[in-house]
Amino acid sequence: MGDPEKERDAMLELRDLAVAVDGRQILSGIDLEIGYGETHVLFGPNGSGKTTLLMALMGFPRYQVTGGAIKLNGEDITSLPPDERARRGIGMMYQRPPTVRGVSLRQMVSISSRDDLDVASLAGEMNLEEFLERDVNHGFSGGEIKRSELLQLQAQNPDLVLLDEPESGVDMENLQLVGRAIRRLLQKDLVRRRSKSGLIITHTGYILDYVEADHGHVLCNGTIVCSGNPREQLEGIRRYGFEECATCTR
Repeated sequence: MGDPEKERDAMLELRDLAVAVDGRQILSGIDLEIGYGETHVLFGPNGSGKTTLLMALMGFPRYQVTGGAIKLNGEDITSLPPDERARRGIGMMYQRPPTVRGVSLRQMVSISSRDDLDVASLAGEMNLEEFLERDVNHGFSGGEIKRSELLQLQAQNPDLVLLDEPESGVDMENLQLVGRAIRRLLQKDLVRRRSKSGLIITHTGYILDYVEADHGHVLCNGTIVCSGNPREQLEGIRRYGFEECATCTR
């Protein structure tokens, strides 16, 4: 994976991160480290700030960092715009991506690519060959949008993959395809020398049936209240709900 000294550091480091949206404080005191080759999953109820965290990591100006810092590979990227973060290897799959009129999916995949690639072959793996000449996400179903997002991410080949509710609005057949694509992105089929890292947001946890996570975190009321084994956390959430997680009484 490169420099051994670098391997001992985290790919992503958040220290006491606080984020406001439209002047309203949403996140506070977020401490998180994601090592090289690690996949983390973030659970939380709706409205807890999960998507806000990803948007802040991606650098969108509406999501204002009011405290703390974001470091990628040891570099403070807190003030960098989204395009610079993408160039440094951050890629994101959005829960509700926009429709892009006048730009075909083929063009978007080519624009997203960090390397030369066979667009048709990559689209074939995602069952999207017939969508390549259509405007991005225009008239796509929920599952087709997810596959389109993943196709663009595979073309970008990011080092840090941010996934916002990848199972949302996806039927069982599409979820299997989405899960396989995420596994490829995160190099889950490699036993050693895995370098890609990921942060997966989920409300239901269904994606864990297809993608194994190394660490889990629970976000409630804008702060991380629990970290641990993701499978054990998911079992607890399904049995007791997020309210119990917020109090950490067990």
